Amino acid sequence: MFTGIIEQLGVIKKIEKEGENVHFTVESNFTHELKIDQSVAHNGCCLTVVAIDEKEYVVTAILETLKKTNLGSWNVGTKVNLERCMQMNGRLDGHIVQGHVDTTAECINIEDETGSWKYTFRYETLQPTVEKGSVTINGTSLTVVDSKETEFSVCIIPFTYEHTNFHQLKIGDRVNLEFDIIGKYVAKLMGK
Repeated sequence: MFTGIIEQLGVIKKIEKEGENVHFTVESNFTHELKIDQSVAHNGCCLTVVAIDEKEYVVTAILETLKKTNLGSWNVGTKVNLERCMQMNGRLDGHIVQGHVDTTAECINIEDETGSWKYTFRYETLQPTVEKGSVTINGTSLTVVDSKETEFSVCIIPFTYEHTNFHQLKIGDRVNLEFDIIGKYVAKLMGK
């Protein structure tokens, strides 16, 4: 379980394919604190650490993960948002994030709002968002500003812009989405 508060940006150093699986080697400043079999969220996608070598560690994505996320578009040098799993003895600063990406969305607009940025995204599933509700974009816990049936906006403050990969996001880029777990349960129950 995660909070959606990004700890740092990692850099993809190596990509190796093995059958349908892809092994990503990631460089991060907290690698020395990791252990094999630990969960780390990469752009919001929970992946298991399978190897560690000094400042780099390796995680593996299976075909199902590659189909539902933006991991297949990563290249060597791609910056990814990283968060280690939540400690149960601390504050929950973001919201409850499982690290299970629901779908991807396309960035369709970026507005400079003189001190912050408003990003608008479009997605294809019928999962609703609600204004002032939570959504996770590339692992970052955010508050929905505008909400439509398959479209929503979020506002990004300068700190988040600088310390996540939002600063490199462009119109047309795909991001990973995880909808609020409580909202998913309510939508499922209302559908019955």
